[in-house]
Amino acid sequence: MTTVSTSAYYNNTVAADDIRSSPLWNPDLAPTDPSRRTWSTYNIAALWIGMSVVITTYTLASGLMEQGMTWWQAMVTILLGNVIVLIPMILNAHAGTRYGISFPVLCRASFGVRGANVAAMLRAIVACGWFGIQTWIGALALAALFKAAWPGWAQIPGSVAIAFAIFWGIQVTIILKGTEGIKVLESWSAPLLLGGGALLLLWAIRNGGGLTHILSESQKLQKGTGEFWLIFPAALTANVGYWATLSLNIPDFTRYAKSQRSQALGQALGLPTTMTAFAFIGVAVTSATIVIFGRAIWDPIELVSRIGRAPVIIFAALVVLAAQLTTNMAANVVSPSNDFSNLSPRRISYVTGGLITAVLGIVMMPWKLYSDAAAYIFTWLLGYSSLMGALGGILIADYWIIRKQQLAVDDLFRLKGRYTYVNGINPRALIALVLAVAPVVPGFVRAVTTPGGAVSNPNVFDKLYSYAWFVTFALSFLIYWLLMRREPIAQTSTKS
Repeated sequence: MTTVSTSAYYNNTVAADDIRSSPLWNPDLAPTDPSRRTWSTYNIAALWIGMSVVITTYTLASGLMEQGMTWWQAMVTILLGNVIVLIPMILNAHAGTRYGISFPVLCRASFGVRGANVAAMLRAIVACGWFGIQTWIGALALAALFKAAWPGWAQIPGSVAIAFAIFWGIQVTIILKGTEGIKVLESWSAPLLLGGGALLLLWAIRNGGGLTHILSESQKLQKGTGEFWLIFPAALTANVGYWATLSLNIPDFTRYAKSQRSQALGQALGLPTTMTAFAFIGVAVTSATIVIFGRAIWDPIELVSRIGRAPVIIFAALVVLAAQLTTNMAANVVSPSNDFSNLSPRRISYVTGGLITAVLGIVMMPWKLYSDAAAYIFTWLLGYSSLMGALGGILIADYWIIRKQQLAVDDLFRLKGRYTYVNGINPRALIALVLAVAPVVPGFVRAVTTPGGAVSNPNVFDKLYSYAWFVTFALSFLIYWLLMRREPIAQTSTKS
């Protein structure tokens, strides 16, 4: 596939000048210029490696095994979930690569130039929660590093809070550098992160008596007694939900891709393989800790503090810090920065949006969101997947079915244009969103009010909630298509 020509961004020079004066335009939201389309297949794959190699992936299987899954059942569930989410990921990525537009700008086509803020804010709030969670985990790694270098660190009152503030400050500094730094950060860190994971696995195999032996010990990680087919629906949906956010805002990255082939192949190589491999490393290494230390140690930060002297601990902690940093910068800063900027493009830049994200990430108290592995999966991951599924269904139906991949880019930046609808809002999109989410709300309420998030005697609403992403995606897709099929859609001649 070829790269996108300049005509894919603006219909003509006059239109380009016209939209630059629009209150919906700023340099950060403007379509990416062809000269900045430099992300290759490797860069896209490295992006996913950098985002996937993170502690939350390492411990992803823990919640599944606590419910009763075996190690291989957990791996199959994780792999299948990531293969499924890869489909909407590539479909939504297409518009970013073809037209050079970001997620909130793409939302203007379906929700309206003003209504897009509804979709953007739903995505942004989830990203703020994730930013806080990853910052909290990074702070724990930083505290372990300080303790290894100076044992007296642990005696300082509020040492973890200080580490949290330092790691938060590091990320704010990177936010101030803009998006190009993320490409460089991900490309250089990907080999380091893969190497660190491989070394940890080799340590486990060597000291745990071989891979077969340590995996045989994994049955001791199964705390629950639930049957696989009863656990599987919610577990699969949670794993789809893990990257459901990125399946929406992937245009924020693919707008910089060299071609459709680069973005599609890079994602296929980087996402499902890395997620499954690193989750497997988490299971194998944790199983080895049963053999070596007599108990399961899921927390890699605690583990590295026990497997070597200060230099080893410091190196391992630096790898963990790099993992948290690459994930947070790409997955949880780029999108909300654009989303908040979309609220008021003339007043809020990408950098300002990033700073808002950093502040809200603290306000959402991430230490509570991440405190319970099972609740983390069955309430946090599963709950927000319902919103992301509903948004994804609308976006894909609009771009692929209603508009047949044809967008008038200049009108995406006009208050009065083909995407104005009713005062800038498309009521059909909002109706589809509300109706799609409504059936899973009762199940979500029950899950939130149940310790651990897993309801013991599920009713029909609980079962619907177990398939939250699938239910809301299918309903929003169908409802939006039915509501919009009689709406006259003016096609544009813009081509890539």
